[in-house]
Amino acid sequence: MDAAGALVAWVGARLLAHPRNPWQILDIPNERSLHARPVPRTGGFAILAGAMVVAIGDPWTLSPALAVIAVALFAIAFLSWYDDRRGLSPGLRLVVHVAAALAVALLLAPQARGWLPGVEGAIAGPLAIPLVGVFLVWWINLYNFMDGMDGFAGGMAVFGFGTLALLGHRAHDPTFVGVALGLASAAFGFTVTNFPPALLFMGDVGATVLGFLVGILILVGSARGDFPLWVGLVAFSPFLVDATVTIMKRAVRGERLTAAHREHYYQRLVRAGLSHRQTVLAEYALMATCSLGAYGAVGASVAAQWAIIAALAALYGVLAALVRRWEGHGQASGKTAR
Repeated sequence: MDAAGALVAWVGARLLAHPRNPWQILDIPNERSLHARPVPRTGGFAILAGAMVVAIGDPWTLSPALAVIAVALFAIAFLSWYDDRRGLSPGLRLVVHVAAALAVALLLAPQARGWLPGVEGAIAGPLAIPLVGVFLVWWINLYNFMDGMDGFAGGMAVFGFGTLALLGHRAHDPTFVGVALGLASAAFGFTVTNFPPALLFMGDVGATVLGFLVGILILVGSARGDFPLWVGLVAFSPFLVDATVTIMKRAVRGERLTAAHREHYYQRLVRAGLSHRQTVLAEYALMATCSLGAYGAVGASVAAQWAIIAALAALYGVLAALVRRWEGHGQASGKTAR
């Protein structure tokens, strides 16, 4: 059924990209954009369709918890669809994101485990639910922030959810594997159409729902004992690190955080002169490296786990320095993004 999910997502993406599609919503380039022409941004529906095919073929156990998660996901998806069509204020979006995140946090906060190597217990006390709520709200928004380049957000979903599926398989958890692999396959079907030059973007529907699901699956996988929570973060760290570092730097500079910008590291690479395809392939290599680090960390000694974190931190530091260097060379030589 995973192959069927990928096929449905691909067919759906092709239909949504067709210029005569009545559901089409165009993404008009602005100062934040890396694309130069309007592109449809309804691809999130193709991802959701592919994931639903997998879910129908291998139904999950119905429970009140699953119902709450489904309602929260629907609220995020509907809000994002309406925002793509009409536009909503950042404040209203944040209120809905917080409400959905807290509803899920009430279920998962007491169970999430392994926030750091050697720390096996779950977070306890009055801060547990607010902390997990912030965790989920940040994933919803950071995935949306990072959805700005052809093939990028879809590729992260393929690598990230694929890694979670491998970790679930290693832990002999077929239910979790089915969910994670279904999301990875649906993202793959979409990414074929989204790979540069993209015919279709996933839009807010795809980005916010995928981000919410990233946070949920990391919490669920850690609660089920499939992997420590921090390992799930490592699998998605190419997005987590770029978005978090960028927003922190903008906050320190006193910039308006809701304003459009092109300060993410992947955007800076394109501005330095790399093509979209070169940049996204380089990001795929980083995603694969982090996937290997996450998989290798499970079952390793605490010392080895900290060594993996230190090695990845050093890698990110080197890559950030290289981006600054390439950016400087690109500006000096007068190169422009292609």
